Amino acid sequence: MEAAVPKISDFPVGKENTDYARYFSGRSWLALLTSNKDLNVPMFNVTFEPGCRNNWHSHSGGQILIAVGGVGYYQERGKNAVRMEPGDIIEIGPDIEHWHGAAPDSWFSHIGIECNPKINKNTWLEPVSDEEYAGAVK
Repeated sequence: MEAAVPKISDFPVGKENTDYARYFSGRSWLALLTSNKDLNVPMFNVTFEPGCRNNWHSHSGGQILIAVGGVGYYQERGKNAVRMEPGDIIEIGPDIEHWHGAAPDSWFSHIGIECNPKINKNTWLEPVSDEEYAGAVK
C-alpha cells in the first residue's frame, strides 16, 4: 500500500482517523471542514484507502455524503450498493443502517455532513464482512 495519501480532491485530507479506526476495515483520514459553531453544520472530508469501508452504522439525525475524489460505494442494509464518483450526492435519512467506503482498486473521498446535529448520534454496528463487501462492489 502507498505510504502517502494521493491527492484526489482539492479538500484537505487531515489526519489519520485513529480515534475511529475500530469502526473501519482499513485506514481512513478525517479533516474537519467547518469551524463556525454558530452555523451548526459539521462537515468533514473523509478519505479511504482502497478497500477501506466503515462498519454498518446509522445516524439519528441523518447524513449527506458528497463524493469529491476517487471511486467509492454506499449501501443501505437490504438494498444494492450504489457506486459513488465525484459529484454524486447521497441523502441518508435518520436511523437508516448503511456503510460507505472506497472501491477495492481506488482511493475515495467524500464530504460527510451531519444533519440535525443537536439530535444526531451515531450508532456503530458490526463490520461489513469481506463477503458482503465483495458482493456489493462486484
